[in-house]
Amino acid sequence: MVAMALMANRILAPRGATRAKSLTYECGMLPIGRSRTQVHFRYYLFAILFLIFDIEAVFLFPWAVTFLDIGEAAFYEMLVFILILGFGLLYAWKKGVLRWT
Repeated sequence: MVAMALMANRILAPRGATRAKSLTYECGMLPIGRSRTQVHFRYYLFAILFLIFDIEAVFLFPWAVTFLDIGEAAFYEMLVFILILGFGLLYAWKKGVLRWT
């Protein structure tokens, strides 16, 4: 079955890439410059920090909803979790990750 699907794809697939298909689309006008540009490394660092603290929020919301039901041990576990993230944020701040200039 898989082999038949692969064979059908090979037979029915369009062939011959044209110049127009390889160009990037910019509102119907011919593109100016390169389509791939390098992004500054600081954007990646900000994206990683955003993901870390976004995941923190994903963990904090269910914990806050069930805070009264889960007991005292869960409070201390979440406190350790928040402290580790806080120390990570302080480390990033000291290293200058949050400074844009």
